[in-house]
Parts: sequence; structure tokens; C-alpha cells
Amino acid sequence: MTKESYLRLGAPFRKNAVLRRLLVYTDLILTGLVYLSYPILLCVLLFTKDARFWRCLFVPAVSFLAVSGIRKLIDAERPYDKLHFRPLLNKTKHGESFPSRHVFSVFVIAMAFYYTCIPVGVVLTVFGVLMAAERVVGGVHFPRDVLAGAAIGILSGVVGFFVI
Repeated sequence: MTKESYLRLGAPFRKNAVLRRLLVYTDLILTGLVYLSYPILLCVLLFTKDARFWRCLFVPAVSFLAVSGIRKLIDAERPYDKLHFRPLLNKTKHGESFPSRHVFSVFVIAMAFYYTCIPVGVVLTVFGVLMAAERVVGGVHFPRDVLAGAAIGILSGVVGFFVI
């Protein structure tokens, strides 16, 4: 995407303070709900002595560490740095844009729920799609970043929960 593409995509949010706040709060709320759901899942599995606890703990943890390492190695520029514009989402981090760790996390956590509670997995998948879109619209990721994050999260979950 070009700078003009990002500016055009974000124009309605730049022009309307209410829409911009909605974008920012949507990012915070979706992130918070997903990151709250995961420890709740782990607690339920632990307290009910469900054997799936260990897999639900280790698959996302190992995958998260791998994605974090990949991000550091690649150290891809963020759109707002590479294209020189101000992002709609409050972000000051430089580099480590590829793959999107937020989007990866949502999808690997959604896969943990597909493994344990399919309806919640479906809801988190919808949250993941929304988060991917708003992180591109917000100017903090390129489309390739969020697509890679989603793909790695899904692949990690499929392999870790359903193949191995």
C-alpha cells in the first residue's frame, strides 16, 4: 500500500473525531477481550483438571515466542515509518511489523478455543478479522503483516491442537 492508500482509507476517521475514537476503542476492547479470554480458558481447564490444559498453555506460548523471534530477525518497518504519516492508532514502536503479533495472538487463541469450545472460537475468529482490518486502517500494519499473523496463528493452532 502507498501513503495515499493509507490516507484515503483512514480519511473518514481523520475527519470525524467520533469515528476515530471508535477505531481506537475498538482496538483496545477487542485486544482486551481476547487477552482476558485466554487466561480464563486456562483457569477453567486447570481447575476442572482437563488434560487439554497443557496443550492450551504450550501451543500458544511456543508459537508466540517463535513469532516474536521472527519479528526481531525481520525487523520490518511499520507503514507510518516507511511511508511517513501519522497513524490513527496510538503507536510509537518502530520496526517489528511483520508478522502482526496482535493478529497472530487472536488467531492462535481462537484455535485454542476451537479445540475446547467451538462457539467461542468462532467469536474470536470474527474478532481477529476485525482486529486485522482495524490495524491496517489504523496505519500500524501493512496488509501482509496481518495476513501473515493470521496465517501463522491458524497454522500453529491446527498443527499444535489437531495434528500433533
